Amino acid sequence: MHVRPLTPDRLVAEVVDAIDDRPRDSGVRVLVDGSPPTRPREWAGALVDPLRTRGRPVVQVSAEDYLRPASLRFERGRDDPDVMYEDWLDTGALVREVFAPLAAGGTGRILPARHDAALDRAYRSEYVAVPPGGVVLVSGSLLLGCGLPADLSVHLALSPSALARSTPEEERWTLPAYARYEVEAEPSRQADVVVLLDNPRHPALVECR
Repeated sequence: MHVRPLTPDRLVAEVVDAIDDRPRDSGVRVLVDGSPPTRPREWAGALVDPLRTRGRPVVQVSAEDYLRPASLRFERGRDDPDVMYEDWLDTGALVREVFAPLAAGGTGRILPARHDAALDRAYRSEYVAVPPGGVVLVSGSLLLGCGLPADLSVHLALSPSALARSTPEEERWTLPAYARYEVEAEPSRQADVVVLLDNPRHPALVECR
């Protein structure tokens, strides 16, 4: 394994290169996965303009907009890390509304947001057509190993000590979920691109040799 330091701008450029290498005859489904301190949504957002500059239409989707209703998420309490890991994300809806439409023979029409977790009610979102060659960036946490059929996956990794340091006290109950994720899903082995973000100003690509 080799760790190659990069500037944030160079990292974005290399991920954009990897996405743009995908064929343009169908939509490209990209996962940007990482714990909240890695800011996966912001990293996904940094890819949007460079991809559009290359002629790739882009739609961003946040996994937080595909969480189950509060009555289901909190059925066994609000701070159960196992329930968070196993049941918070509505994986079936995310596959049905975002990933499956871009598969071969799919409609090409995706639903960018389904459920507002903060207000605990359904969004009134409209379906969006993704043309061939378009890119859908799905960002969030605990996304690898749950059956999401991505064409390219990026994992934003933190060491356990860095994750613990950067997690606010009121969210530290989530740490066992991420420890379990590392053991069971092995995101750094599953992802196509692994980025070490212990120092977010000095990211590094993890390369297997």
